[in-house]
Amino acid sequence: MKRIDNIWEETISFENLVIAEKKARKGKENTMGVCLFDLDREGNLHRLHDLLAKKQYRTSEYSIFIIHDPKTRLIYKLPYYPDRIVHHAIMNVLESVWVNTFTTDTYACIKKRGINGCYAKVLKALSDKDGTTECLKIDIHHFYPSVNHAILKVIIRKKIKDKNLLWLLDSIIDSAPGLPIGNYLSQFLANLYLAYFDHYVKEVLKVKYYFRYADDMVFLSNSKDYLRKIFVKINAYMCTLKLEVKKNWQIFPVDSRGLDFVGYVFRHTHVLMRKSIKKHFCKKVKQLLKKNINPQDFKQAICSWLGWCKYSNSIHLLKTIIKNQEYYDAISSVRQ
Repeated sequence: MKRIDNIWEETISFENLVIAEKKARKGKENTMGVCLFDLDREGNLHRLHDLLAKKQYRTSEYSIFIIHDPKTRLIYKLPYYPDRIVHHAIMNVLESVWVNTFTTDTYACIKKRGINGCYAKVLKALSDKDGTTECLKIDIHHFYPSVNHAILKVIIRKKIKDKNLLWLLDSIIDSAPGLPIGNYLSQFLANLYLAYFDHYVKEVLKVKYYFRYADDMVFLSNSKDYLRKIFVKINAYMCTLKLEVKKNWQIFPVDSRGLDFVGYVFRHTHVLMRKSIKKHFCKKVKQLLKKNINPQDFKQAICSWLGWCKYSNSIHLLKTIIKNQEYYDAISSVRQ
């Protein structure tokens, strides 16, 4: 396996930092951090370049808060400058390197994959009805907080040997326990942590139908016994990563229960929206109907849910909750 070297200068170059800053500011132009940075944009980037070149950069202090949507999570937030820019600068150089490490069976935080890419691949797999009657579904207990720094550093070194870049990556990894949820870099490192597990599933266990979205994993087969046997091996592999499979893992028939994955419930005959998403959608529509807004504003207010409707069998749901004909006509483009 070829290891990458001599990419430090490219990573910390002023040109790369300019590109990284433009990416980091997307959707955040009016935030306090960006406004303060813009008071001396070029000077700040030159200072950041000098900090990195002299290896004097240190991760800033995190702001830590809790969210409850829908799970309770500890969120770590770093300042826009210098930290978020540094993370983007790293990913500008390493994203293609790491994506080439992944199998085609992982979908989170990868361009041209994501939820829609995963949805399409699951549907394609389910077209083999006889080969996908049973499902093993697992996820990892407290995945991000459980990532072991020593193991992650070994995994990173399988592809990268640039000592200066490894110094920077190690310092960011060691700046918080596990992988801090909220760090731009964390989502990619989380994918990388399970990348060689993906290869194990496909190349050693020879699982034909396997899908991973972050730490949610689905294995399809026509045999419960086969899925039970590979689960033992999967569990053993996770132990080598110092991860624990949640105790709610399941093996079940796809059609009688439905495969709840990436926001949808899949069966061989149809696809529905996940119950929690449908519940929030109905609640939002009810609130909007009371306001008597115009049809286009109504459509705009529910556009995110309409995306879920577009890829699921939701005609009956739409007809049931949207009684107003003008509102219903406004969303005609998403009807199936």
